[in-house]
Amino acid sequence: MPELSACVGCLRRSWLLSLLGPYLEKTATGKPGRHSPELLRLSSEDLVEVVAPAVGKKLIGEVEAHGERWFAERLDEAECWAICRHDDRYPPGLRDAADAPWALLGRGGLALLEAIEPQAAVTIVGSRRASSYGREVARDLARELATAGLVVVSGLAFGVDACAHRGALDAGGKTIAVLGCGPDTSYPAAHRGLWRAISETGAVISELPPGSTPWRWSFPARNRVMAALAGMTVVVEAAARSGSLITADLAVELGRDLGAVPGPVTSPASAGPNELLAGGACVVRGPQDVLDAMLGVGVRPVQRIGPRLDGDLAIVLGAIEAGETNADSAALAVDLPPPRASAALARLELLGYVAATPVGTFTRTLLAAPATSVA
Repeated sequence: MPELSACVGCLRRSWLLSLLGPYLEKTATGKPGRHSPELLRLSSEDLVEVVAPAVGKKLIGEVEAHGERWFAERLDEAECWAICRHDDRYPPGLRDAADAPWALLGRGGLALLEAIEPQAAVTIVGSRRASSYGREVARDLARELATAGLVVVSGLAFGVDACAHRGALDAGGKTIAVLGCGPDTSYPAAHRGLWRAISETGAVISELPPGSTPWRWSFPARNRVMAALAGMTVVVEAAARSGSLITADLAVELGRDLGAVPGPVTSPASAGPNELLAGGACVVRGPQDVLDAMLGVGVRPVQRIGPRLDGDLAIVLGAIEAGETNADSAALAVDLPPPRASAALARLELLGYVAATPVGTFTRTLLAAPATSVA
């Protein structure tokens, strides 16, 4: 059986939300994005009265018929865990949110979720149809913030979200994906590999139980969780009317920091961030702006990291770090043929890990290698 750090009452609420999915869909999406958090503040009795008065009592009866063993078995079958707001280990960032989920269900590192403090996490969101600029910025920003020790939170969607998760994974850092469906399902399905990688090294969470399908209302609902978990939300790219701006509004309502990446004024994808900047959001030109806003100017300087290294590149870089200064000595130190060592050094120079001197030797630069680079 999985660890059941959630009380039966809170688990019943999660399963009730799943049963109410189609009814919430009709009620919550009249004004895109705003009704979901408002409705989820209601008690279960009030919620069913608002969204499904004809069948509400019947649905509540269905979930109340299930006891602790039934919920534990469902979680075990889905290889998921659960934690609720009555547990001391419930994430601190959600405790001050009036509409926080009664329970969180997930896969992966429960310990990561228990330990996460808002000042140690950043939420990165943006357009699903991100430009190459937006994708590059999101991945680089997440990679360097993860290297600085922050947990990267996002929503696994196409575009900026996926790039943010991948950037954190590139750095060997931690990332949390907040889903609008059950935690046992990758949504979108095309991101199943990414979903699996996050499950193995970070955490995938949802307030909906395993097997739940995504709804339009469940995405703005999950946005409130993303905003609450982190001390700062950064919008990379977003159209003027975008779900990412809902996350930004929710972050401000919670008193969290809000940042935005500036973009060309002629680009529709930059309309959202530029509007936020005009309204007073923090300008995010890189990871140092995020760290300075969250922790104080200069408190934690950014350590630049390069792309992942493996094979000959990691081996030869290790030799240079150990004091070797040229291809021949590096080749001898790591037992590689000199041509392979020379090729690796040339590649490392192009990547920025080493610099050539006028006398033909190599020195190590300050560019850090990701923690996942292997020999």
